[in-house]
Amino acid sequence: MSYYDKHVFICCNQRAEGEGCCADFGTPALLGYMKDRVKALGLAGEGQVRVNKAGCLGRCDDGPVMVVYPQETWYTFIDKDDIDEIVDSHLVNGQVVERLKI
Repeated sequence: MSYYDKHVFICCNQRAEGEGCCADFGTPALLGYMKDRVKALGLAGEGQVRVNKAGCLGRCDDGPVMVVYPQETWYTFIDKDDIDEIVDSHLVNGQVVERLKI
C-alpha cells in the first residue's frame, strides 16, 4: 500500500536562457497554489494527496507538465483554473481531466 493515495509531481525546472522549460510558464507559483488548495480542502497528508516540486520530467515539448501517481496520468496546464479542474476532478473525484491529459 502506498503512503499517499495520489502523489503529484509538477515540473518546476529552469533551464538556461533561451531553452524552453516549464518554469517559463510560472509553474513554481502554480505549484504553490495547488499545494495550498489541496491543504485547504483537507486532502493533504498520509493516505491522501501529496504535491511535490519536480526537476525536469523529460516532456518539455508538452510543458508545463505534471504527473499524478499511481495512476500515471500526465497533464499539461496553463493557469489556476486548470489546476482547480485537476484538483476537483482527479484528486477529489478520481476522474481524469481528458482535455488536459497528455
